[in-house]
Amino acid sequence: MSMRLFIVDDEAPARVRLKTLLSDIAQECPHQLVGEADNAQDALDGIVETRPDIVLMDVQMPGMSGIELASHLAQCVAEAPGVIFVTAYDEYALKAFDVHALDYLLKPVRASRLALALQRGITSPAHHVPRQEAIAATAAAMHSKRQYFSVQERGRLLLVPITDVLYLKAELKYVTLRTKARDYLIEESLVSIENEMAAIFVRIHRNALVARNAIIGVERAQSGTDIDGDESKIHDIWQVLIREVEERLPISRRQWSVIKALVK
Repeated sequence: MSMRLFIVDDEAPARVRLKTLLSDIAQECPHQLVGEADNAQDALDGIVETRPDIVLMDVQMPGMSGIELASHLAQCVAEAPGVIFVTAYDEYALKAFDVHALDYLLKPVRASRLALALQRGITSPAHHVPRQEAIAATAAAMHSKRQYFSVQERGRLLLVPITDVLYLKAELKYVTLRTKARDYLIEESLVSIENEMAAIFVRIHRNALVARNAIIGVERAQSGTDIDGDESKIHDIWQVLIREVEERLPISRRQWSVIKALVK
């Protein structure tokens, strides 16, 4: 059976070399190259559209690492493809891939090694199950931190840089992610985002996180009951002032001392 392949590498010569190697091993590894991309967003679009069996993905790319891109695929694509990483990382980091059955190719790639990786990837049971835990463990082993949120919108997976996010607010089953330009909806929980990115976002009440560097001040709004439901007494309500947007977000009594310390 012919496998469907997709190549992701920001360097054109590297993509050309992989395609040449694939041609060399076409007889022992029948395949169809369904697409290629040199950046994360084009890769996501192409992979969702073409639904490859396996993605040959560079680890080191500008803007987003292959590790993070694979993580977004595993989280957001219903039938995520198998991922074979192409990397120049040292041996200590590569062992993380072996432990979690994620194959890798060390640059410069050899035809025989590529053939073995493809054969292993297409027959491995891991190819048919979610890979998120394995990818997350590998990312941790390589000290890789994600730089983007992935947003499902009108049949596309959009990448929103974490540095563009001003605040996140929980509403019903979704979380609203706010940038200067617009709102997005994501399905991640505030708790998981806070645990992962406490150095970037600070909680201002139970339903909102604000980027620490987006807070430009606070202002007294009115007197009333606490946003977190503490009705023990009436008190002053304070709001966070956020750069580049007019919206003010209320601060809970529980978080007031934390936010006050940030704006001193």
